[in-house]
Amino acid sequence: MELIWLEANGCSGNIISFLNSQNPSFGFLKQKINITFSNSDMYPYGEAAMEDFFKTVENGNYILVVEGAIATRENGKYNIIGYYNNQYVTALEAVKIASENAKYIISAGTCSCFGGISASDPNISESKALSEVIPNKMIIKMPGCPVSGNWMASLLLSLLENKAIELDPLGRPIYLYGNTVHDFCERRTFFERNIFAKKVGDIGCYLKIGCVGPSTKAPCPYTKWNGYIKWPIGVNSQCIGCTSKDFPNYTLFKEE
Repeated sequence: MELIWLEANGCSGNIISFLNSQNPSFGFLKQKINITFSNSDMYPYGEAAMEDFFKTVENGNYILVVEGAIATRENGKYNIIGYYNNQYVTALEAVKIASENAKYIISAGTCSCFGGISASDPNISESKALSEVIPNKMIIKMPGCPVSGNWMASLLLSLLENKAIELDPLGRPIYLYGNTVHDFCERRTFFERNIFAKKVGDIGCYLKIGCVGPSTKAPCPYTKWNGYIKWPIGVNSQCIGCTSKDFPNYTLFKEE
């Protein structure tokens, strides 16, 4: 199946994470998916790249992945993704065009899912979540800053195998986002015994020094990162809630 990966107003973190997926690996997925367009990572450039984009859209029946929030100010001119027929193509225009004939639409990363950092204050580009730009489309949301490459790879493989993906009210796959970080946190036993850290590195639960694991739904404690080796709390850092709808304005910046 063909796949279009559009990077809008983002950092490229999600596609980099995806290219480093290990289970299933990106190399394995390449045997099943043909990425016909990626404005972040593809050999063709300029109009040749945009020709591949429009040809894929015309053929239909592809997977559309969008990372980054969508800049809407001045009709999207704050985020140009290509040049075609003597005109610049904005991310805003591209996602609207590409969403029409897509079999599946996936928001990769918190910016695409909920606005995230790209749409945080003061948001001079007037960036919005993908679902706000194409409100009548069914979108599978895969939040994270970035989303784990393994999570993305597992979702794509499931779609290719025509498996039913049950979504929560926010549009996230329940098999990945059905539990909170707190549910399986390796420091959970400290919470149960009311042992709380006073600073990073202390023995104890990190709840009272800013950890938002109890309100953050993500499989980080058991999928981990970097080859299943570590994750934030495993290296003595708090969960910052990067998969949450309110990240970063609430999860990072709040008053007690």
